[in-house]
Amino acid sequence: MRLIDEQYLRHPEYGYPRMTDWLWDEGYRVNHKRVARLMQCMGIQSITPGPHTSKPDRGHKIYPYLLRNVDIEKVNHVWSTDITYIPMRYGFMYLVAVIDWFSRYVLAWELSNTLESIFCIDALKCALTKGMPDIFNTDQGSQFTSASFTKVLLDKDIAISMDGRGRALDNVFIERLWWTVKYENVYPKSYSDGHALYQGLSRYFNYYNKERKHSALDKQTPFEVFSGATRL
Repeated sequence: MRLIDEQYLRHPEYGYPRMTDWLWDEGYRVNHKRVARLMQCMGIQSITPGPHTSKPDRGHKIYPYLLRNVDIEKVNHVWSTDITYIPMRYGFMYLVAVIDWFSRYVLAWELSNTLESIFCIDALKCALTKGMPDIFNTDQGSQFTSASFTKVLLDKDIAISMDGRGRALDNVFIERLWWTVKYENVYPKSYSDGHALYQGLSRYFNYYNKERKHSALDKQTPFEVFSGATRL
């Protein structure tokens, strides 16, 4: 699963057929049905339209994508969230994070060993203690289309935006965050269990927010940009 995860970060356009071909080229004799099951378990999908794993439950409302051709020019204009698979030495967990697009500030994050929506709702509620966005963007996964998740946003009159089906790059800032977190922290550390993972990610996200300077932010940290704007 880690091999699939690493290759997906390099090639998010890969669905299970191309991922299977790549694994065969690497010497792993797996059939496409197993690769499809693993990718579904990991919650990943090709960015190109087609069969995908991030599906709303039947009856969940889907909101339109509001960010096409929109310039993000201030803190708290757009927040977004996503879930990613995190491999450990023994097993795996799921990580959800909420990020402010303008500052790249990670407002909240949570870990879970299942894809139930409660850890996503906990992260959202934690993020909302630090501010309130004009628009909140997600994919169409059942965790984010659920009434319990969208109610938190609707109760605060926050506009909901959802990516088109098979359009992972509509949420590009958090996709970049996953690449950074995994290659700078998760893969090199190879955490042994959930406790070690939680402690390690706590240290990393503190570093990411308050020490890691971004060239796109004029060499400022996400915390400097976010807190500077919210103090005005």
